[in-house]
Amino acid sequence: MDSTTVNKFRDGLKSFVEQVINHHTPLRVTRRTGSDFVVMSAEDWERDQETLYVLQNTNLMRQIADSSATHKAGSGYAPTKEQLDEIVGI
Repeated sequence: MDSTTVNKFRDGLKSFVEQVINHHTPLRVTRRTGSDFVVMSAEDWERDQETLYVLQNTNLMRQIADSSATHKAGSGYAPTKEQLDEIVGI
């Protein structure tokens, strides 16, 4: 994660915001007195919130683990060619 001081952040606000949004990299802003803070795009924040929701949902994580194990064992559901065509819109 990139880092800058609050003074540099204030002086270059526009360029820092563009960097955060365009490169999808959060920016840590350090302060001499008090806690640091992080700037990130709304899109990245929403993605992270969704990831946290999935990771905290034990039933969903169990379903993902079961599905992964079934896939590795080669015993999972295999759609027909017609079903695949319908899924991909052909």
